[in-house]
Amino acid sequence: MKFPFFASFIIFIIWLAYEMRKADKIHKKRTSSFWERESESNNTRRKSLDLLDYIKIPLERLPVHILENDVTVISCLDTLRRLQNTKIVNLTGYSNTDLKMQYGVANLNDLTEYDQNFTELVTTLQTWAKVLYDADYITETATILEYAVNIHSDVSASYLLLAKIYDKTGQTDKITSLIEAASGLNSLSKNIIVRTLQESYPYTG
Repeated sequence: MKFPFFASFIIFIIWLAYEMRKADKIHKKRTSSFWERESESNNTRRKSLDLLDYIKIPLERLPVHILENDVTVISCLDTLRRLQNTKIVNLTGYSNTDLKMQYGVANLNDLTEYDQNFTELVTTLQTWAKVLYDADYITETATILEYAVNIHSDVSASYLLLAKIYDKTGQTDKITSLIEAASGLNSLSKNIIVRTLQESYPYTG
């Protein structure tokens, strides 16, 4: 009885060693590829940023006069008005290496700033929307969240709250469009958003 066990153990050790060598080779190949690409990106010349998809904040079309004395709303609107005077670009899903390769290493600081402005924008929109929703301003909340989705926000709470509003107001057909919008995100949160919406509203098809 001992021999079959011993033979199986030896086979397992051989298999494990093989898998470890294979994983090590893959890791070394990926590491080498990364550093080659990083080196190339650091030598990429500056390219024009004129054709970037800059985001504008249409405050004139958003419910800025609702709860305008609320402390949180005031803070959100102050942030949005400040961001109106900045450059905002959704660069979610792009690594620094990607950005340097595409636009040149000299543009990295500017691009990082534009992306940080986007992150601040979408988180501020979600905070503002939640305050209005909690105060039962449903239509106004939807207006804010629909703008957030339109600029490809990857804040999962925005999609879930908007879907909740659509369900609550009998606009379930719009949830399907919301799932489609989430499916097009270039973000790590995409799959979670899509799966959560599909599980929460399976009747949307």
